[in-house]
Amino acid sequence: MKLLSTLLSSQVPSPLGTGDAEPGQEEGDFGGANPTPRSWRGWRRRGAAPGRVPLKWNGGAGCGAGAAGGRRAGGRMAPPGGGGEVCDGHSDGHSDGDSGGDSGGDRDRAPAAGMRRLTWEEIGQRSGRGPAPQERWLVIDRKVYDISHFCRRHPGGSRVISHYAGQDATDAFVAFHVDKVLVSKYLKPLQIGELAPDQPSIEPTKNEMLVKDFRELRATVERMGLLEPNQLFFFLLLAHILLLDTAAWLILFYFGTSLLPFVFSLLLLTISQVQASWLQHDLGHLSVFRKTKWNHLLHKFVMCHLIGASAKWWTLLHSQHHAKPNCFHKDPDIDMHPFLFTLGKKFSVELGIKKKKYMPYNHQHKYFFITLPPLLFPTYFHCHTFYIAYTKKYWVDLAWMLTFYIRFFYTYGSLLETKSLLAYYFIFRMLESSWFVWVSQMNHIPMDIDYDKNLDWMSTQLQATCNVEQSLFNDWFTGHLNFQIEHHLFPSMPRHNYWKVAPLVKSLCAKHGLEYQCKPLLTAFADIVHSLKSSGELWHNAYLHK
Repeated sequence: MKLLSTLLSSQVPSPLGTGDAEPGQEEGDFGGANPTPRSWRGWRRRGAAPGRVPLKWNGGAGCGAGAAGGRRAGGRMAPPGGGGEVCDGHSDGHSDGDSGGDSGGDRDRAPAAGMRRLTWEEIGQRSGRGPAPQERWLVIDRKVYDISHFCRRHPGGSRVISHYAGQDATDAFVAFHVDKVLVSKYLKPLQIGELAPDQPSIEPTKNEMLVKDFRELRATVERMGLLEPNQLFFFLLLAHILLLDTAAWLILFYFGTSLLPFVFSLLLLTISQVQASWLQHDLGHLSVFRKTKWNHLLHKFVMCHLIGASAKWWTLLHSQHHAKPNCFHKDPDIDMHPFLFTLGKKFSVELGIKKKKYMPYNHQHKYFFITLPPLLFPTYFHCHTFYIAYTKKYWVDLAWMLTFYIRFFYTYGSLLETKSLLAYYFIFRMLESSWFVWVSQMNHIPMDIDYDKNLDWMSTQLQATCNVEQSLFNDWFTGHLNFQIEHHLFPSMPRHNYWKVAPLVKSLCAKHGLEYQCKPLLTAFADIVHSLKSSGELWHNAYLHK
């Protein structure tokens, strides 16, 4: 608490690859990957593979509730066993403290029946890579879970949870799950052991003091109420989206379809669509309502009906991005490497040395303008969202999506001829795509892009994100994704609170020597182009001379 007392006294706050869930699976909350009842009931019926802990839910411990900084998860939590051995005895209940703390209570509790004592080395070997059987273990709050079979049934998709196989997932678990009490009790059947008493609570690859300070900051954020949404704020956002959407049609209805009303209507509809994209992002992170089900319901309305894309498709992709941002093979947002662009210094040189040339990368900063920004939505996203929704059997999403196309082509088709209607549709999609790409990429493409280094949560997010200066226009234009650092550290935080936590994050970065990048909006846009040019030149030099 000493750190946070210092920060609070010295700072006064001033005014954003696919998941591979099984067909028919209900994915859970992101920004909470809390289980939906149907998917968890299905998993309960299946039972365990031979020789494993029976996979049926019978209550259990509140793993990770202490990391949340306050509430008991209920049930009993199994303490460490010993050295790979099966131990006897029963555990006693314990008080939740800071997650992963090195307190004597965490290390010295009596072992529970059937629990093994494990080392970080043993856990690191169960990452799902290498020869069969490819076991996957992860750690949450010193407890070790075998997700080898469960990952395929994970409500948030198998990839996002598998990205943490062989690692400590405590901070990711806390960041992604809103209802930790509910989720924690389902972890018990997956638990196979705990860290041995001689093992540190913080993974050896991570900065122990930074992890502890960040968890203290997280607890302070919760005590300050910064994870609580202002529903009036989000209601006004939705109201202005619906007004713009309606105004776009009324302009054509009252003023005709000549060039000036046509262009003005296009602009209003584009603004409405982009602002709807920012709102669905809030809903997908469960930051609009306290109750998960209301976030899910309105998410389908905004994403599927107002925008015409699958909410579940977005969740499966975006959860992976937040889990491991800018990590090659783990973040689907950088899957454009190497087939369209070469990204990052390391990968550009590697690609050049291997003499691979899918595109003239030395010119990628030029063809970027006519490829990714205008064409991402009208081409790739259109095809991909329908493909995933159909193959994963997201029938509810597909039904909601069809209502968008029925509404659009019926209302605008009554005013525009077929050619004009198609032109109107693809032009607004291209404008929407350009706006979205420039905003979403300015925070990530210029940053470090590498393989997963298994760093602590804060370092992972800081290396892959940067901020843009705050102003009323920047906040509105970017959907508050100008506070990308704060958003990545606290994915479920309502966006209207980012500015309040930013001074505390800056102070923590300064204490631990982490770079906190914040730049003007136009500079951030220019840095995308500069980064692509630099990567292309590195590839070209390696391709010709190495």
